[in-house]
Amino acid sequence: MKIPKTLPSCGNIVVAIKFPYFSSMEEVRKIGLGGGCHWCTEAVFQAVEGVIKVEQGYIASEAPADALSEAVIIHYLPKRVNLKRLLEVHLHTHNSTSNHSFRKKYRSAVYYFTSEDEKAAKEFLKELQKDFEEKLITRVLPFVEFKASRESIRNYYKKNPDASFCKRYIEPKLAVLEIISRKGPIKNFTRRARSKKMKITK
Repeated sequence: MKIPKTLPSCGNIVVAIKFPYFSSMEEVRKIGLGGGCHWCTEAVFQAVEGVIKVEQGYIASEAPADALSEAVIIHYLPKRVNLKRLLEVHLHTHNSTSNHSFRKKYRSAVYYFTSEDEKAAKEFLKELQKDFEEKLITRVLPFVEFKASRESIRNYYKKNPDASFCKRYIEPKLAVLEIISRKGPIKNFTRRARSKKMKITK
């Protein structure tokens, strides 16, 4: 799959992208997501069909969430994967109900670029709450600033698939993604994943 090496950093755009199975002009939208280690979040969304680019780094919002926190910016084709599906994957692949002591570093959030996405994200989080026994702590916040990770740690899973970190933290989340993709929305999925000793941490 050949994709553009660079995409504009602001706003939703329409670009010409050629995939093996189609060639047309498609809208590209983007959303920021944070919640766990950005190595994990990057790997998960690089594996989602319809996502064409994942920028790993740190995102800041408005006060009191104005400190940079590990996150990614996802560029996706809404005709291939919608925002609700992206949020479902995100909520099930990090500890989205735990306000633990590392939340400053791993802020659980959806960072929007448009008022349309702000409204949609808030509605989707309300709908997806039913899939969890505990209250979601994920916030919907405006995007303000992005700082890219240094080149040496970008695409971490692709570069280091056999690393112990990948085996312990990333691959269980990819297994969760595979099940979600195969079976669709599943109530209490995170609880079921834990029962199978899948590590949904951070």
